[in-house]
Amino acid sequence: MWSLLQASSPSTERCEMLMPNWITRNQAVLPIGVDLGHSCMKLIQLAQMDGTLKVLSTKRVPVPPSAMTDERERRRWTVSTIQQLLSDGCFKGRNAVSALSADDLQLTSLRFAETEAIQVDRALRKEVAQRFDLRMDTDAIDYLLAGSVHQDDEVKNEYIVFAAKAAAIESHISLLEEAGLQPVGIDAAPCALFRGFDRVMRREEDKQRTVVFADVGYRATTIVFGRSGEICLAKHIPFGMARFDEEIASKLDVPAADAESLRLRLQRDEAVEDATHQLVTDALVSAAEQLAKELSLCLRYHTVTFRGKRVERAVVAGGGAREKVLLEVFQRHLSIAVEPADPFRALDPGDTQGSDDCSRSAADLALAIGLSLKGRAALPTDGERPSDVVPEPALEGGQP
Repeated sequence: MWSLLQASSPSTERCEMLMPNWITRNQAVLPIGVDLGHSCMKLIQLAQMDGTLKVLSTKRVPVPPSAMTDERERRRWTVSTIQQLLSDGCFKGRNAVSALSADDLQLTSLRFAETEAIQVDRALRKEVAQRFDLRMDTDAIDYLLAGSVHQDDEVKNEYIVFAAKAAAIESHISLLEEAGLQPVGIDAAPCALFRGFDRVMRREEDKQRTVVFADVGYRATTIVFGRSGEICLAKHIPFGMARFDEEIASKLDVPAADAESLRLRLQRDEAVEDATHQLVTDALVSAAEQLAKELSLCLRYHTVTFRGKRVERAVVAGGGAREKVLLEVFQRHLSIAVEPADPFRALDPGDTQGSDDCSRSAADLALAIGLSLKGRAALPTDGERPSDVVPEPALEGGQP
């Protein structure tokens, strides 16, 4: 089912009604990037105009508490919210790209001796199907080559595997269609995250550097190591900002909602009683150190696996990028440069500049930007609009 999805271009006739002809010939509207986060839904749409990427629209909508704990309510809320955004004219067209949740996406690394590609493909799919109880004929199994490694005096190839049950993909597609969107791709979050940053790492010196991107969400953190335009390590860690709130709630003996409120107040530098301020800070440091330890293990694995490929810096995206304590702890424990993500780098903010959705840190929009950019690969390079667009796999694993 997912292999049949195709990207389509906006109606040229309609564009000519809305814009001067010179813009019609040189602007291509990309799909809406839909990040269905656990605590906040983010949507963004980009357009390519004369080689420049422009932000057409972006929206953040917090998920109400009732929808965070009840799957039926969450689906109802998601559908109605997206329908409202579309009816308000916030976005052009209905084409959309979204990512499976960490719960629905299986992610692992496998090593195979260097051999013919068809033999690796068969062996890899069989191994993954057995490991995750998948069906090779119906479920999605995609992979990419991470690089060559030395193991027991033998050179092997390491592959990063992305897999998901067909039912999970079909349910995700059904949700988007019910909301009035036309899904043209269902992506793997690590690929989308890397795609959003790789576009600005095109200098020759950047190509030789390994950078780790950490998207710290509400319930999970996505880790991606990238070098020379390729992903060399990817992992989901079931640890996000919810764990920070749990740590605060435990230390202060307050409900999780109050803990989150206190955390956000400190984030905004609002006045908080000194004793409470210290307890919250201690809880944040404790949680941040736990996440830093997980990331350190990834760094160690990468160092041992890909010898001589030192990681230069870490870029933190997601809601966690706003936590100063988290950035400070990462800096202290990882022994590499750490910086908050700036996914709007090299983007023209257009009319969104100064709006509430763009005035805050844009780090939590990194995934949505990467999702919208998935449609960019299908655009022609000569400035002309394509009549047919080659479809991409819905669950992308080969080419980020």
